[in-house]
Amino acid sequence: MGNKLVWSSEFGGDVRKDEEVEEGLIEGPAHVRRETKARGGKTVVTIGNLALDKSEKAALCKRLKKRCGTGGTVKKEGHIEIQGNVLDAVLDELKKADIPAKQVGG
Repeated sequence: MGNKLVWSSEFGGDVRKDEEVEEGLIEGPAHVRRETKARGGKTVVTIGNLALDKSEKAALCKRLKKRCGTGGTVKKEGHIEIQGNVLDAVLDELKKADIPAKQVGG
């Protein structure tokens, strides 16, 4: 393992986050999961492992929010969160966008 920079206050923290897509480290289908933990009992659907840049993720998030009629956001960590129990609608919309996806977790 080489001496690769992973953290720098000069560059705003973890410098690996933007490298994932550039280096092709994200492979396989998008991971879609339903979560309620640490959300006060509220359900969200998260979409991770997306090989898209920031603007493409923002556009996808907007499309998903419109389709599901709910709120959502693109998180700093690079995943998308859509509010509500809308797992089936999210999977359907990803399929329409030709983004391979699979449900992970419960």
